[in-house]
Amino acid sequence: MPVVLPLIGAGLALAMARHPRVQGVVSVSVLTIVLGISVALLVMVDSGPMVLDVGGWAAPVGISLVVDRLAALMLVVSVTVTLAVLVYSLAQGVADGDEGAPLAVYHPTFLVLSAGVSNTFVTGDLFNLYVGFEILLAASFVLITLGGTRDRIRSGTIYVVVSLISSVIFLVAIALIYAATGTVNLAQLAVRLPEIDPNMQLILQLMLLVAFGIKAAVFPLSAWLPDSYPIAPAPVTAVFAGLLTKVGVYAIIRTQVLLFPDGRLDDLLKVVALATMVIGILGAVAQEDIKRLLSFTLVSHIGFMIWGISLSTEAGLSAAIFYVAHHITVQTALFLVAGLIERRGGTTSLVRLGSLARVAPLLAVLFFVPAMNLGGIPPMSGFLGKAGLIEASAQDGAGLSYALIVGGLVTSLLTLYAIAKTWNMAFWQEAPEPLPDTDTPSGMVGPAAGLVVFSLLLAVLAGPLYDYTDHASRDLRARVPYIVSVLPEHGRGTGQSPEVTEEGRRGEPESQSTSGEDR
Repeated sequence: MPVVLPLIGAGLALAMARHPRVQGVVSVSVLTIVLGISVALLVMVDSGPMVLDVGGWAAPVGISLVVDRLAALMLVVSVTVTLAVLVYSLAQGVADGDEGAPLAVYHPTFLVLSAGVSNTFVTGDLFNLYVGFEILLAASFVLITLGGTRDRIRSGTIYVVVSLISSVIFLVAIALIYAATGTVNLAQLAVRLPEIDPNMQLILQLMLLVAFGIKAAVFPLSAWLPDSYPIAPAPVTAVFAGLLTKVGVYAIIRTQVLLFPDGRLDDLLKVVALATMVIGILGAVAQEDIKRLLSFTLVSHIGFMIWGISLSTEAGLSAAIFYVAHHITVQTALFLVAGLIERRGGTTSLVRLGSLARVAPLLAVLFFVPAMNLGGIPPMSGFLGKAGLIEASAQDGAGLSYALIVGGLVTSLLTLYAIAKTWNMAFWQEAPEPLPDTDTPSGMVGPAAGLVVFSLLLAVLAGPLYDYTDHASRDLRARVPYIVSVLPEHGRGTGQSPEVTEEGRRGEPESQSTSGEDR
């Protein structure tokens, strides 16, 4: 349902292209229903992963959709921020006369994007994961070029070219994996990949890491991001920054833990995590535009998630999952607030901004809280996530793990410096010129404030949330719950195809007829 409902909603919204208000009602209603379903899944998977064989075809013949603890948590957080961004963009459209989200294709495309994100989280099939990425790419290109300005077309083109390179690498890797194992079902791959030549395993693992590393924007595959995201409209930038890079991180978690559990590339991942954190934040410190500064911090904090994955321990993976949930919320909130700052101050350039704490105190609070959270100030969720990573690294005890602790602390301090610099220039100092006399509609402030509150709730509920990520991490590391859920009957799923095949073997004419209809 998290995949199908947004697609149905996209069709309805497209049919109502001449009725933007109806489009808005359809989009909000669909995502609200999907959020309710996602919360229900979060509770239901406590007893084990849930599997749906699409079309009744049993795995590994058909496509399986699998919701385990990790997928359910990602669904809840992603749909929550998507819904908040949608409401924000609706208010922006009302305030600007639809200049902020001007085209009839906005709502259908936004819902298609949501469907693509959900598909990547629940798919149990490597090729279907590729399809999910392509859905994301198509929807992202439309959204990033909304308005058709030269800068947006340029940034959209960069984004598409880089994404296509990633897609080609991913597709070639899928072809090689199928040639080596005869399957693309993730559960069956978890069984068969350890049986192939170790050198071939290493090549396949590297290819998947490069493909997903581009999408996650890890160093040195992140150069495209700071030039692409800041140009898009504020709601689009917010949802891109919050979600799309995390889709790449999710794919790394799913494939590295399930398909390559021996951790042969852990040291490489640790080096990549350290470089991503440090170089990303050094780029942020040098910026004088809020959107570009936030884009570099986005790159930098992807390194914290890769850090947790690279430890190959339950504690490290649990902290990484916790940090993903925290960062989606905080980074989306910060980009929404950046959109409000641009609206109130007429720019996001720190050189031209100032006095916002005096003229817009609520805006100052909305920026300050998630910014401190991003920097890791206790007792917020950013601090708790980093504390979990440091503890897991200390338990690991390797030299690179201690280097990651030092790098993480340095990155946190430089994040605070970048945030403090932004606060001083945009909020405390006097503006070099009078700010425009514009307002910030409550319909835009409300969703941003809601996400800020949600990020604080993650800190309040950190204990239960960490328990949940601990269980998710334990299941992921064990691998057996996932494999048995998808392939419970002697290496096959529970769809109709095994029965149909068996009936066909017995040569029963009536059954053969039924088999043909089912297929």
